[in-house]
Parts: sequence; C-alpha cells; structure tokens
Amino acid sequence: MATPPITIHAPTPSGARPVTVHINNRDERLGLAHCDNDLIVFLADAGLADPKRILDNRAVVQWQGAEAHQYKAA
Repeated sequence: MATPPITIHAPTPSGARPVTVHINNRDERLGLAHCDNDLIVFLADAGLADPKRILDNRAVVQWQGAEAHQYKAA
C-alpha cells in the first residue's frame, strides 16, 4: 500500500504546525504538532509504518511555510 501524501503546514502564531493527510480525495486533519514526536504519534495513529523514517521523504511529506522540523511561532 502506498503512503498517502502528508502536509506539515506553516506554524501557527503559537508555533504549532497543522498536519494533514490527503486520502480519499480530501485532506484529513491529523492534529497540531508542537514537535517531531507529535508528528510521529499522529502518523503512527493514522496507520503509517515507521513514521519517523518518512519525515524527510519529500515524496511523502511536504513541509510548508517554514523549514522542516521547525516549530517557532509565526
């Protein structure tokens, strides 16, 4: 099974980053990540195998609005 596209959106004013997965022709919100560990938990809960390894896989994860792994307030 292919891994669906995941978007880590730009940080909010508090520094949290909204996380969505594109599945069934729509974006489903997984949560607000305050750190990479939050992302790993969200992706594991969504059923992705070994989510830690895909965070830097540009074919699967798109980081928007700030550098990857950055959680500074906007």
